[in-house]
Order: sequence, then structure tokens, then C-alpha cells
Amino acid sequence: MSTETVPTSEQADIIEAFLKGLVDAFGIEAGVGRQEVDDELLEVLVEAPDLGLLIGPKGQTLTAIQEIARTVLQRKATGVYQGRVRIDIGGYRNRRRAALERFAQSVAEQVSASGKQKVLEPMNPADRKVVHDTINEIDGVATSSEGTEPFRRVVIRPLK
Repeated sequence: MSTETVPTSEQADIIEAFLKGLVDAFGIEAGVGRQEVDDELLEVLVEAPDLGLLIGPKGQTLTAIQEIARTVLQRKATGVYQGRVRIDIGGYRNRRRAALERFAQSVAEQVSASGKQKVLEPMNPADRKVVHDTINEIDGVATSSEGTEPFRRVVIRPLK
């Protein structure tokens, strides 16, 4: 393995090319671009009116595409990766994050009111992180994760 640094922009170039080929193979008219989220994260975006096929139920196809893109990247650019590149299709990740934040706040209110912990359904690591981060901002409740992948879940408990 090479010890050369692979900049985020080069990683994004490879992933963009992969996604353009993917949408072409599906016969989808879509725009593929990128957006800098912060110094360490670039998001490669696929935009078109109807991308449900590429998102899949609960984002499962999007997650699979992210994993395949990671494999493509590892084969085309060996070295030490600087920063991260994430894929978002049709704005799904932002909508999902907002929905999870609302859900977590609602469950936190229920836990605070009842004084009883709630165990959520199994979630992928990214979704669990959103729930943990949201709950960490709310007084009177705390979170932990339990179980093993792919059945790992968040537990929200009162701090009393």
C-alpha cells in the first residue's frame, strides 16, 4: 500500500466518475456534483426528479452504493485518504437526518415525561450517531448503544 496522501478532491473525482457511470447505466438523466460540507468532508450529490431506485427502502441502496464507491476508490487510489467523501442521492441524507432529529426529540420528551427508558429499533451507525448527537443536546436524558451489528440499537434513558 502506498503512503502517498490522496486528497479529498481526488477521491471525489473518482467517486463522481463512478456515479456518472452508474446513473448512465440505469438510463437516468441526473446531475452529479459536489459540495464541501467542512474541511474534512466533501459530499458528492446526485440530483434528478425521481431517484427512489437509487435510494431504496430506508436508504439501503444508497448505503450499498456508498460501499461500492468506497471499494472503487480503494482500487483506483491507494494511499492514505485525507478527509472523507460521502454520497447523497436526491437530498435523502439531509431529509433522513432531519427526520431522525425530530424523532429523537419526540422520544426524549416521552422518556423525560414517563421516567422510563426506550429502546429504539436497530439502526445503522450513521443514524445512531444522529440520534446520539441530538439527545446529547437535550437535558435530562442520555443515550447508549447496545447489541451487535446489524442489530445494534440506541437506548434513551432518563437521568434521574
